[in-house]
Amino acid sequence: MGQHLLIDADDTLWENNIYFERAIQEFVRLLDHPQLQPAEIRAVLDQIEHANRKTHGYGSRGFVRNLRECYLRLTPRGVRPEDLEAIEAIGERLTHHPIDVLEGVPETLAYLAERHWLVLLTKGDPEEQHGKLKRSGLAPYFSRTIVAREKDVQTYRELIGELRLVPERTWMVGNSPRSDINPALQAGLRAVYIPHPHTWHLEHEEIRDGDGRVLQLARFAQLREHF
Repeated sequence: MGQHLLIDADDTLWENNIYFERAIQEFVRLLDHPQLQPAEIRAVLDQIEHANRKTHGYGSRGFVRNLRECYLRLTPRGVRPEDLEAIEAIGERLTHHPIDVLEGVPETLAYLAERHWLVLLTKGDPEEQHGKLKRSGLAPYFSRTIVAREKDVQTYRELIGELRLVPERTWMVGNSPRSDINPALQAGLRAVYIPHPHTWHLEHEEIRDGDGRVLQLARFAQLREHF
């Protein structure tokens, strides 16, 4: 086998954040606040999501908890059971949304799997992420699937030991500077940054100086040109 490729899932292999953005728009309409603008409501939700990441985690279940907390904090009419039911319905639609695999992903994974060792490395709710992988049809290309609670420097360092990775021959492939690229570089790995136009804004940050260890591509299919 050639190299070790750790590959992110959401917004790297399939669309994800656009559906959360649409859910937030639906929530703003549901809240129907007479004074706060959508951007102001979003700012409060951002604060809640940032504060709750360690306790609620990622994925639709944690997202719904955050929406509920935002609703309880901002509702201008008092708490209504029908509103809480509508928020739960938003989460249900997110959980069972069809998987929209990004262009070029299946054939690129098929090509890479014959030449390298592929590990799916994502974060979030394990049941939800395994379900999305199964529905995507991409599971056969991966030798292993890892759903981490967080993707930080410690996570990558532990994986180096657990999977006996050689950092110089291991690449983290993903769209998130905060979770995929920068912590992998800090752990000594290499990284392939594939920006997505709708990456969750809480995952944005400046790419660290990788000292030549970062490859940036425009599309997932371009991995075939380098690996």
